Parts: sequence; C-alpha cells; structure tokens
Amino acid sequence: MKKIAFASMAALGLTLAACDSPQENAMEDQAETMEDNRDAMVNDMEASGEITDEQADAMDDQTDAMEEQMEEQADNMDTP
Repeated sequence: MKKIAFASMAALGLTLAACDSPQENAMEDQAETMEDNRDAMVNDMEASGEITDEQADAMDDQTDAMEEQMEEQADNMDTP
C-alpha cells in the first residue's frame, strides 16, 4: 500500500512540475548552474588548501540558500 501511495505522490509531483512556465524553468536551470559552478569552485579551493573544511561547508550552505531563494523566486513567477 505504501508503494502505491509513493507512486501516486511521485506522479503528482511530475504533473505539477510540468506546469512550470518556460521562464520559470529557465530561472531554475540558472539556479542549478550557479550552484554547480560554486560547488566546483569551493571544491577546488578546498583541495588547493585556500580554505578549510569548515569554510567550505559554510560556503556550501550559503550556496544552497542562494539556490533555494532563486528557485522560490522562479516558483513565484507564475503566482498571480
């Protein structure tokens, strides 16, 4: 029974995701690209010793918050 409920929720999520406008999708793509680029930069800085593990974690948290904010802005584009 749980599998059926999970499958139904997944299908609902896909249906709702299909309702995004092209502009919203573009903004979400831009947010993901920004996150990927910052993550790569932070990993390189950490690997080269420019920053500590703690600094890298803090930057990763900041990047995640930035991406979430950008995606929320994208989601709100279609809200009347």
